[in-house]
Amino acid sequence: EILCPAFGSAPHYILIISAMMLFFCLCVNRWFKQHDYIEKLNMQAILNASAMHDEFVKDLLVSFGKIHILVHEMILIEVWKQKVFPILCQLEDFNPEKTFHLYMVIHHEATIINLLETIMFHKDSCDAADDSLLDLVDYCHRKLTLLASEAIRDVAVTYDRHKQISSLEVRMYVLFLLQVQSEALEFEISLKAVSVVRYITDHADSISIINRMLCTHNLPCVLVQLMDHCPWSRCREGNVQKHIDGKWQTIPVEDHLKMTKLDGQVWLSLYNLLLKEECQRKYDFNSFNKSQLLKLRGFLTDVLIDQLPNLVDLQRFLAHLTVSDPAPPKKELILEQIPEMWNHIISENSGKWKAIAKYQVKETFNPSESDLRQQAQRLAQTYNLDVMESLLPEKPKCGSCGREAKKRCSRCRGEWYCHRECQVKHWPKHKKACQLMTETTEKIVS
Repeated sequence: EILCPAFGSAPHYILIISAMMLFFCLCVNRWFKQHDYIEKLNMQAILNASAMHDEFVKDLLVSFGKIHILVHEMILIEVWKQKVFPILCQLEDFNPEKTFHLYMVIHHEATIINLLETIMFHKDSCDAADDSLLDLVDYCHRKLTLLASEAIRDVAVTYDRHKQISSLEVRMYVLFLLQVQSEALEFEISLKAVSVVRYITDHADSISIINRMLCTHNLPCVLVQLMDHCPWSRCREGNVQKHIDGKWQTIPVEDHLKMTKLDGQVWLSLYNLLLKEECQRKYDFNSFNKSQLLKLRGFLTDVLIDQLPNLVDLQRFLAHLTVSDPAPPKKELILEQIPEMWNHIISENSGKWKAIAKYQVKETFNPSESDLRQQAQRLAQTYNLDVMESLLPEKPKCGSCGREAKKRCSRCRGEWYCHRECQVKHWPKHKKACQLMTETTEKIVS
C-alpha cells in the first residue's frame, strides 16, 4: 500500500510483487556482504589481540552499541540451523550443485562467536552488551549443555565415495557432507562458548545475570559435567589427544597433566560462580548441587593447583562444604529481566519454517555463476592482509625510528619500516615477535 495507493488493480499487484522480489534479492546480497564485513572485523580483532596492539575493533563495537546486533545475528543463525536447515535438506527439489553459499551461512555463527570471544575479554564489552547479555548467557548454556552431552563429539565422514552412485545418492552425499561440516562447526562453536561464559562470570555483576546463571540454568553443575566428561580430550590408538588451538594434538606422556586453556576457562568460571559473595548468596547448595560440586575435589590435585594457584581457595571452599549445610537462599521478590531474542524469533516465524526453506532453495541457495564469482572476489579481498592494514586508523610507523613507513617485514607483514637500514637495526628485537605473528597468522588462515 505504501508503494502504490491504488492497491486493488492487477497491474499494481505485478508491480508490488516485482518490487518485493527485487527487495529480497537485495537483502540476500546485503547479508553476504555483511558476512564479509563481520569476517574482516573478526580477523582484525584477532590480529590486534594476538599482537597486543590497540583493539580498536572492540572499542568501535562498544562505542557504537553494536554488540547486541552480533548476539542477535548469532542466535538467528542458531535458530535457522535448528528449524530451517533440516527441512531444507529434506526437500526433493533441493539439489545443490554449489554449496558455497549454504556453507557460508552455516559458518556465520562460528565467525560471530569467535569475534565475541575476542572482545568479551574486556569488561566494557560486557557492560555494552546490556540486555543482550542475558540472551548470550542462554545461548552459551545451550552450547555447553550440548557439549557436555557429547552429542557433537568425534564427527567423522563414513560415506563410501568409490562405489557407483546414482544422482539421488550424489545429492544425499552432498547434503550429508554439509551436515557433517555443520556438526564439526558446532563442536568448535561450543568450545568458544566455554571462554565466553568465563568472561561473563568475570565481569557481570547484574542480579538478573547472576540469577540466570545460577538459579535458572544451574551453570556450576553444567561446568562440573564438562570437567567430568572433558570433551576436548580423547584417546586414539593409545595416544592422548587434546583439542588445542582449533585442532586435535597428540600430547606427550610428560604433558598429560598439563592444563589446557579450556580446562583453565572452566576452572575460572567455577571459581567465579562459587566464591563471589553475591553468587554464594544466590546459589542453592541443596543435596543434589552439593553432591555434584564435591566431584571437583578429585580433580583438584597438587599438580593442578601449582598451575593455577587461585584454585587453592576453591579447594578450601569445597572442603568446608563437605562438613556444612549452607542455608537455602532467601526468596526475595524481585523484578527480573528475561532474554527476548530466541523467543521473539521463534514466535515470529512459528509455522513458517517450511515456507522459508522453500523460498531459500529458489532465491538464496541457487546462485548464478556471476554471483559465485563476485563472492569469490569478496573473499579474496577479505583474506588479503593489505586490505586488513587499510583498516588501521593511522598511517603505519617505522618500528625502529618512528617515522612514517611504506615497507614492512616480508615474513610476518606486521612490522613496518621506512628504510632497509632501520629493518636491519631492529631485527634483533623483532625476531621473536615476527615468529609469533607468523604462527598466529598461519593458524587464522588455516
